[in-house]
Amino acid sequence: MIETKVIATLSLAGYTPTVKPKTIGQPGFLASTLLAASLALPAIAQSNKPNVIEFDVPGAGTVSSPACANALGCGTVAFANNDLGVIVGFYTDANVVAHGFLRAPDGNIISFDVPGAGLGVGLDQGTFAYCINDLGAIAGAFEDSSSVYHGFLRAPDGSFTTFDAPGAGTGANQGTWAWSLNLHGTTAGTYIDGNNVTHGFVRSRDNEIAQFDPPDSVLTYPCEETCLGPDGTVIGFYNVANGTSYGFVRTPDGKIAKINAPGAATGYGTIAASISQDGTIGGYFGDANLEAHGFVRAPDGRFTEFEAPGATGIGTAAFSINVSGAVTGEFFDANNVMHGFFRSADGAFATFNAPDAGTGAFQGTRPSTNNAEGTVAGWYVDENSLNHGFIWRP
Repeated sequence: MIETKVIATLSLAGYTPTVKPKTIGQPGFLASTLLAASLALPAIAQSNKPNVIEFDVPGAGTVSSPACANALGCGTVAFANNDLGVIVGFYTDANVVAHGFLRAPDGNIISFDVPGAGLGVGLDQGTFAYCINDLGAIAGAFEDSSSVYHGFLRAPDGSFTTFDAPGAGTGANQGTWAWSLNLHGTTAGTYIDGNNVTHGFVRSRDNEIAQFDPPDSVLTYPCEETCLGPDGTVIGFYNVANGTSYGFVRTPDGKIAKINAPGAATGYGTIAASISQDGTIGGYFGDANLEAHGFVRAPDGRFTEFEAPGATGIGTAAFSINVSGAVTGEFFDANNVMHGFFRSADGAFATFNAPDAGTGAFQGTRPSTNNAEGTVAGWYVDENSLNHGFIWRP
């Protein structure tokens, strides 16, 4: 369940209930069937290579195996960074077992497994770290030996707390995922019930869990990494019966408001993908021409739409907004290659590529989050379709 993977189709919904959650995750975009248009790509101004640091977790697999091709892929995936420059994510080893990792600002890396995580060879199970707060607490999910998912919190001292949302299913590929974590220890995420329906939840540090679905939702998805405000406000998206996606904002008192970007088309819709400390939201929407566009939504509800320079066909998706209102995300060129972008609060753009990123379709550079300093963490897909972590500094 990760905003989209190899998108020969963009998943506006980012997830289909019948698909194993972690199969939706690499590049990241719009719903079900957005096809890429083949348009000419103008010249793209790129940042100097020294601004990008590439890395792999020691022990990460060096071959893109079919056994993990249906997950995010093999290798190292950097999912989130905090304001201190610490990065978390997960990697698959040579046996296609997933492990969480924490990378310190000096480059030292700690690998970890949640107690109870499945470690079977070739089963694509294990530990998936998705977010980190500025105190060093980490949240994520682990898949046990029966292929059931459970949420976890890892304290700065390395101790673990695991939990399940009430109503979470206990069948294969059902369970609980913790996606976002704030400074107060509140966690937001999703759970899949016994009927394979996806719902949202918010969990307090005292393990009080509130489940929710917006009205008319057939799939509710609090989004990943940076979708929980300091006061407990949660954002994300939900699908209605006709397949259209709408963003939502859920305040701590349980009230839910719908977000629908101007220009979003029926059958595609709006994804709320990140919230800043002042309530500004970054995200993207799909139009009637099957193209994605980034947006920033101010706390008063005003939308600003934007395109990354050089975006064609599939378009532009914004994934993370920081405290200053700067946004990062990805865009696609005419050959469906991924590129990173950084948009400052005043609308100025920088685009960038990891030096060793592949140049084939659905290869390239995939940003994930940007911290207060503007540093971007993410992953790139090389010419052999293997994942590697990267850091980009403005």
